[in-house]
Amino acid sequence: MALQINESNFTSEVLESSVPVLVDFWAEWCGPCKAIGPILDQLSDDVAGSAKVAKVNVDEARNLAVQYGVRSIPFLLFFKNGEIKDQIVGANVTKDQLKAKLLALA
Repeated sequence: MALQINESNFTSEVLESSVPVLVDFWAEWCGPCKAIGPILDQLSDDVAGSAKVAKVNVDEARNLAVQYGVRSIPFLLFFKNGEIKDQIVGANVTKDQLKAKLLALA
């Protein structure tokens, strides 16, 4: 299951993480976000120990959405050592593609 991230735990769980983190910016009302959600939960289980998958609800964490320039969702950011290394906009991506990108940073 993907971690639920908000403004209070973003720094500790994402920026200070010792492993790469895929952050999904999403919203409850977003159809493509709901479509990719189960894929991200499966991916989280697959990479446990070597990487993390986290979800940020843009309606609840508006400041994070603004800070990272989220214009459309789902918006996926790949972090390593607190820095953005890659991004994907939209849900047109497979679990294997996400896994490959994430583990390439590990």
